[in-house]
Amino acid sequence: MTWRDELDARGCAFHPAALPASALAAALSQWADVCAANTSDKALLGDYGARNVLDLWPAALELLAPVRAALLSVLGPRAGVVRGLCFDKPPGRSWALPWHKDFSLAVREHVPSARFTKPTNKAGVPHVVAPQSVLDRMLTARIHLDAMTETNGPLRVIPGSHRAYAQSADPRAEAETLTCAAGRVLLMRPLLTHASGHATEPAHRRIVHLECAADPELPDGLAWRWFVPLS
Repeated sequence: MTWRDELDARGCAFHPAALPASALAAALSQWADVCAANTSDKALLGDYGARNVLDLWPAALELLAPVRAALLSVLGPRAGVVRGLCFDKPPGRSWALPWHKDFSLAVREHVPSARFTKPTNKAGVPHVVAPQSVLDRMLTARIHLDAMTETNGPLRVIPGSHRAYAQSADPRAEAETLTCAAGRVLLMRPLLTHASGHATEPAHRRIVHLECAADPELPDGLAWRWFVPLS
């Protein structure tokens, strides 16, 4: 089964290409500099990561180099990056996320819409919950700057759950735990049901999470807060 077959069937797949050690070291150094330079920015979530990464760390887009062609092959030639986040589970200060799907989009402003609901603001940026028609045309690249192991709070997924908009009541019976080496890139559909637990051993789990969309435009008069073309 190819990575593309796996993505279609399961809703996620590790791409065979990976970041080399030199790129990983550079990324970790850049991320440390970003944190040091933005300590008062509300988008920086302390040691736990950051929102608004496309503003705080534009060079993070370079981490897509191993999978840029893959993203374009799935999403098409008009695709672009529409939001960036960073996550870490720092040693001694781990956290967990319950089962969920990634419904939210970052938009330029809130406008009345029957299809885009639950307007909120996150770190100063308007967000809305998107319909399935938009989310099905998106793909997230999760670049692992550290190894993701059984003991540092790895991602858990429900394979195939990306086909449904609603989340099942109790997905735990079908859950799978994902692990990988540093440098690997996981391609994941937003509607894949996923979660992560607390780390059981002290270790970083730093991830750059870049969301991509097939279309530069949104319906109903909304606009992406960010749109950086992939091509």
